[in-house]
Amino acid sequence: MKKIILPLFVLVLVSFTTDTKLTDEERAFAIEEMSNSRDHLANVVEGLSEAQLNFKSTPEAWSIAECVEHITISENTIFGMMEGTLKTDADPAKRADVKMTDTQLLGIIKDRSNRVKTSEPFEPTGKYGSYEDTLKAFMDKRTSNLSYIKDTNDDLRNRYGQLPFGTVDAYQIVLFMSGHTERHVKQMEEIKANENFPTE
Repeated sequence: MKKIILPLFVLVLVSFTTDTKLTDEERAFAIEEMSNSRDHLANVVEGLSEAQLNFKSTPEAWSIAECVEHITISENTIFGMMEGTLKTDADPAKRADVKMTDTQLLGIIKDRSNRVKTSEPFEPTGKYGSYEDTLKAFMDKRTSNLSYIKDTNDDLRNRYGQLPFGTVDAYQIVLFMSGHTERHVKQMEEIKANENFPTE
């Protein structure tokens, strides 16, 4: 009898301690989202003059350069939030707390019709130095974050964080980060479409 019970006990123990890896589809989806938002940013800012980078439609509005800094701050902070979830144990029992699908989350964060004022830690203050240094800091961090997603075996589906609209899993935090980039690249496109935007 003991010979039967012991293997069963080990099997049950392993089933509760084995992390859930990302599926190939989940990994590919995150890589595509992160790559697309990075490339969209690069295309929108390519070749802009100093006057264009610093143009503001109103004194209170952000310039394109300030948007880039906000994105860079967010890339570091949001990914740091995801890394913080890895310090907790994976808990499949909490999956029911995640109410939003990946697609729904991306739809909300990319939607510019709902404007939200950012909190002070995310405000652009010139912390990275020049615009060129700021853009490089973003690109370097996005490259690092992409490398993590490409290689990780961490259980990102059973660790959790809180966003303003509720509980999300660690994988969704990464998607949120990428969608947030896309949101502000759209803002840059709105700035470029302003009738007073410098022609050169």
